[in-house]
This record gives sequence, structure tokens and C-alpha cells, in this order.
Amino acid sequence: MGENMKKKIILDLCGGTGSWSLPYKDAGYDVRVITLPANDVCCHLVHNGLLMFPKSLESIQIKNIYGILAAPPCTMFSFARTNAKKPRDLKEGMECVRACLDIIWKCMEVKQDTVKKTLPLQFWALENPYHGFLKKFLSTPAFTFDPWEFGDGYQKRTALWGHFNEPKKNPVPLIPEARDSTNRGKPISIWRNKTKFDYLKSKDIHPEAFGKFDRQSRRSITPAKFAQAFYQANL
Repeated sequence: MGENMKKKIILDLCGGTGSWSLPYKDAGYDVRVITLPANDVCCHLVHNGLLMFPKSLESIQIKNIYGILAAPPCTMFSFARTNAKKPRDLKEGMECVRACLDIIWKCMEVKQDTVKKTLPLQFWALENPYHGFLKKFLSTPAFTFDPWEFGDGYQKRTALWGHFNEPKKNPVPLIPEARDSTNRGKPISIWRNKTKFDYLKSKDIHPEAFGKFDRQSRRSITPAKFAQAFYQANL
């Protein structure tokens, strides 16, 4: 792989297990997963063209950042938060979102001549559950999907904001199931009965990572087939 590819840096903000950026890593991009406990996106500095994270002393040249993926915690935004002991705190939730957006904007606020019409940052995307309060802050998402639309067999409606090429959806062909009276005798699409993510048993939540990560970490894993499709659309 050439030197130019090595300089293409992908930032995976709040990346957790690094599942979203994994296709880029596998393809040889320089992937930096910025996540707790090693790094906190809320603690970053920009100076002399460098993006710095004081906790780990990591510094990155902004001009070499090719794309940014961001998945700030959905804890305070999700509508599924109904039995939490701690009251919903949207200000706390937005602190991380603001930090991610600040990093994204800093990477685009570069000096350039008036003729040039490109920026070093080729794409950016910020992810959160579709059924949540973040839409009230960021407005209509640029793209929405369910994992099953990319071939993963469960429902978890997800929203993306940002500037990126839309990944191509490739759902498994609809397969008629048994007819029943509740559907007026019409075939029931297999996707109408796909399991909702919150109904999955713990061992069935990304079973490939069961035993490697705790339940909360596995809940945040980006579906592999979506991650691959996003990569293919945003090389």
C-alpha cells in the first residue's frame, strides 16, 4: 500500500469497539478510535494544525484527516430510557455531541485560496438512534436505516447526520410466510416479523462479541454489513 493511503486518517469518535471503522482499518487506512477510557472527545485541543487529546498525548495533523465517524452515547436521548435511576439530562448528553461536532468543524475550518473547492475532510457522519431526542437538536437526519436493510436480521432504526455518500441498502429478498387472519389472508413479509433489537436476549446481541465485551458495549456495536456498505460508498 502506498504512502498516500497511509496518510488517510479516519477518526472514529466515541468509537467503542471500533466496529464502524473496522472496514477502513482492514483496508489499510490509518484509523484512530477516540474513545473512553484512553481518550475523551470532550477533552481536545487544536493548535498549529494539530488535533490533540491531552489524556493520551495523541496529536493528529488535521490536514491528514480524511473522514470522521462519530457515535456519541445515546443514553440521554433514547426513547427507550424509561426505567433509568438517573433522570434524563439532555445537557449532559449534548456535551459529547458538541465535542464531536467541534472536532468535525475544526477539520473543515482550514485556510485555502478562493479557487479551491475541496476540503481535507472528505466525509463525516454522526450516528444515534432514530427514535430519540437528538432529532430535536439536529433536525431531520440525512439518512436512516435498519440493520436488516443491509442483511443483518434485526430491527434497530438508526439515524445519520452529516455529509457523506449514502450506502446502498441491500436487504435480503422478502420471503412470504404463512398467511393468517390478522393480515386478511395476505402473505406476511419476513421483515414484518424481524426481531426488535431490545427484544434480543443478551447472548444474542452481537454474539460474535459475547464474552469479549459487556452487554452495554455490545449494544453499541455497529452492524458489520452496514459498516461495510458505508465504507464502500465512502472510500
